[in-house]
Amino acid sequence: MAASYHHSTFSRLLRVQVRDFQLIFKDNYSVQFVRNAHTQTIMQPRFGLLFDIDGVIVRGRRVLPFARDAFSKLVDDQGKFRVPTVFVTNAGNVMRHQKAQQLSYWLGVEVSEDQVVMSHSPLRMFKQFHNKHVLVSGQGPTVDIAKGLGFTKITSMDTLRNSFPLLDAVDHKRRTGVPCAFEKYYPRIEAVVMFGEPIRWETSLQLIIDVLMASGLPCEAPRTIPYPHIPLLACNVDLQWMAEACMPRFGHGAFLVCLENLYKKITGKELIYTALIGKPSEVTYRYAEYIVAALAKSQGINHRIQRLYAIGDNPDTDIYGANLYNRFLTRRLESQKKSAKMVKMKNVAGAAVNKVDMILSSDLGVDSAEGADSCESILVQTGVYNKDAGLETCNHSARDFLPVEEKLREASYTSENVHEAIDVIFEREDFH
Repeated sequence: MAASYHHSTFSRLLRVQVRDFQLIFKDNYSVQFVRNAHTQTIMQPRFGLLFDIDGVIVRGRRVLPFARDAFSKLVDDQGKFRVPTVFVTNAGNVMRHQKAQQLSYWLGVEVSEDQVVMSHSPLRMFKQFHNKHVLVSGQGPTVDIAKGLGFTKITSMDTLRNSFPLLDAVDHKRRTGVPCAFEKYYPRIEAVVMFGEPIRWETSLQLIIDVLMASGLPCEAPRTIPYPHIPLLACNVDLQWMAEACMPRFGHGAFLVCLENLYKKITGKELIYTALIGKPSEVTYRYAEYIVAALAKSQGINHRIQRLYAIGDNPDTDIYGANLYNRFLTRRLESQKKSAKMVKMKNVAGAAVNKVDMILSSDLGVDSAEGADSCESILVQTGVYNKDAGLETCNHSARDFLPVEEKLREASYTSENVHEAIDVIFEREDFH
């Protein structure tokens, strides 16, 4: 059920004189700095924006109608963002600065790489894996992406295939009858990191399962299948995504479904993910919240950002993830209140809250007490979601997020497009 917001005619205004400005607080919502001369109004928001890209701003490489006009509302006369704005995408096939350049071109506003959160961005915090020998899967500059995240010992899928040429046998044209003489000297792979859907699924599926079943060294068949297998980290669990085609296309989530079922069929055991990164993971939203807070400070906003609005087109990732994070924020706020009353007690906060906060707090200096209170979800109808398709009840969530409470797939608001979504937010926040 879509939420609604009503302006109270009994709003209490607290006015504080600040030199030639009046500082106005409206119901704990947008803070306004108004010149006494009434010549100009400068508004400082108490909210931040999280935008999905595919299906919200573009479909493939085609910019959606109203996108440019929508984002023109978010910048001032100098083209600077008035509201802390972060682009949170499950794409993982390019570097952050490349995606920022794309967005700047598409939207006609300057977007910095600091405003971009890719599906793999939170892996910067997984430092326990940065010095391990990792196999990376995906497409695009996977090795460069891994290096940028802090990984130091990296093997690409092509490098592994060339080092163990007998393993890739599906495509007869690529088969070779000559093994590599250095196979037994190859350094053991200690973890697998999957950034996104690869080009040749059969090659990646085969080699990843080989590595998992052989404890990282697929030159000898194991006598027993090691379990649990070596760490497996996956970014982007989108089953589908919206490009130029009239129907959604396979995403990395589809590849993961294949990997999970093949591994279970072959070994009789469940595939274990050490971490699932990207939407709808709370870790990704926590990282995005940190970026919003940092952007707010860089924009001269000194007060806390209290509310986040997440705009997306996919109920199973964008909406579910935002609602899941809203639940996390609610529990975090409750735990903070309990902690204030029970300072001497230990383990007041829930394990889920602590786990997410600990990942970021240790590396980024994030103080959860300065975080947001809520995260509202807004579903746009220009991408994966189609109200006329009759598929609203289909649940495409990733295996490890099941079962999903149906209400967590329901958006706080539904809008025709991103332009209308921004109008809804501005009206709710009394921001102009």
